[in-house]
Amino acid sequence: MTVRTAVMGAGSWGTVMAKLFCDAGGDAVLWGRRPEAVAAINERHENPDYLPGITLPETLRATADPAEALDGADVVAVAVPAQTLRANLAAWGPHLPPDALVVSLMKGVELGTSRLMSEVVREAADVPAERIAVFCGPNLAREIASGQPGAAVAACVDEAQARRLQAATMTPYFRVYTTTDVVGCELGGAVKNIVALCVGMSVGLGFGASTQALLMTRGLAEIARLGAALGADEHTFAGLAGMGDLIGTCSSPLSRNRTFGENLGRGMTLDEVIAVTKQTAEGVKSSEAVLELARKHNVEMPIAEAVAAVLYHGMPIKEAAISLISRSPKAERYGM
Repeated sequence: MTVRTAVMGAGSWGTVMAKLFCDAGGDAVLWGRRPEAVAAINERHENPDYLPGITLPETLRATADPAEALDGADVVAVAVPAQTLRANLAAWGPHLPPDALVVSLMKGVELGTSRLMSEVVREAADVPAERIAVFCGPNLAREIASGQPGAAVAACVDEAQARRLQAATMTPYFRVYTTTDVVGCELGGAVKNIVALCVGMSVGLGFGASTQALLMTRGLAEIARLGAALGADEHTFAGLAGMGDLIGTCSSPLSRNRTFGENLGRGMTLDEVIAVTKQTAEGVKSSEAVLELARKHNVEMPIAEAVAAVLYHGMPIKEAAISLISRSPKAERYGM
C-alpha cells in the first residue's frame, strides 16, 4: 500500500523530506505558503529559493492550500519554524486526518513554555504520543537532496509507528534507524544548534580545530546532562541523533547555525546577521527556551549560557569565550 504523506513546509528540509518520501515509493504533497514557490515545484520540479539546481521528482505535487495537502494523508510531516508550530497547528487542526502519524522535522524548543516539539503537537493538535514521531540526524539539506549517502533516526514511543516511518523514508541512498527515545532525539536536535552557534563564533574569531573539538565535546556533555534529567536514553547521544547531528551541524559551512555564529564572530551585529540570513537558524530563538528548561531541572549548561548571553544580553563574544575557558577546574564527568 502506497503511503500518502503531507509535508507541511516548503523550506529546504521540508522539500528534501518530500523528495525522500517520493524516492522511497510514496505519494507526497508539499504545502508551501507562497504560490510562486508552489508553481515552480509543480511546473519546473525545482524549489529555486531553497534548493536551486536540484531536480525534484515529477511525482511530487505542491499546493498552497493546507486542506488539500492534508486530505487523506497517512503521514503528516511538519517542517515549519519551531516558534510558529503551535499557531500553524491551530490553523490546520480541522484538516488533520484523525489517524495520521504526525512527524516533527523541527529542531527547537518553544519559547515561553519550554515544550519540545512533540509536546507542542500533543497539546495543540490533541494527538496522542503514540501517533507522534520525530525524524532527526546529521542531515544537511542540499547534500541529501543531491543523493549523497545519509542516515537518520525515526523516533516514536510506539515502536511499530517508528518502523512505519522508517519504511516510508528508506531509499538506496538514505538509511533510517528506529528508536522509542523521542525525548533524547529531540534534545539532541535542539541543543546541537546552540552548540553550532558557539562553534561558529569560535571560527569567526579565528580559532581552530582544537577549540571546535572542545566545544563539540563539551556541548555533547551538556546535551547528555539535560537528557538524563528528562529521562532520555543515554545511548541516544552517542548515535545519529546526538553525536552525529552535532558533528554535522558544527562542522559544515552549509549549517545555518554555524554560519550565523561565524558572522557574529567576525564582528557583525545580531541585527545584521539576521538581515543576511535567509533561513531560520533555530538555535538563535531556542537558546533561551533551552536554558529555561535546564534551569527547571537544575542542569548546568555553560555553553548554552554563553550563547544566550551573547545573543540577548550584550556580552561581547571574546568575553563569553573567556568566561567558558576560565571556569573552575572539574573532573570531566562533571562538565566543562
